[in-house]
Amino acid sequence: MLRGGEGLQVVDVRETWEAEICSIDGARLIPLGELPARAAEIDPAVPVLLVCHHGARSMQATMFLRAQGYDRAMNLAGGIDAWARQVDPAMATY
Repeated sequence: MLRGGEGLQVVDVRETWEAEICSIDGARLIPLGELPARAAEIDPAVPVLLVCHHGARSMQATMFLRAQGYDRAMNLAGGIDAWARQVDPAMATY
């Protein structure tokens, strides 16, 4: 789904300084603390993949969005760290 990019929203819930180190192309940065105020920026009709460093914050974000009716919200298990190690080894890690 990530490689195709069509029909998927990627939302990075890390802090700005973290996204400056590495990020998934096309991801929208909405830090977890801003998510309640900015959830309307996410289309509930389109699947949304939530990303953080190791998967804990993005799981919280996934649970929050699902409680708000975003039944197509999902978490990237292992976060961007696992993505960098398993999918894109050229990506910086921290």
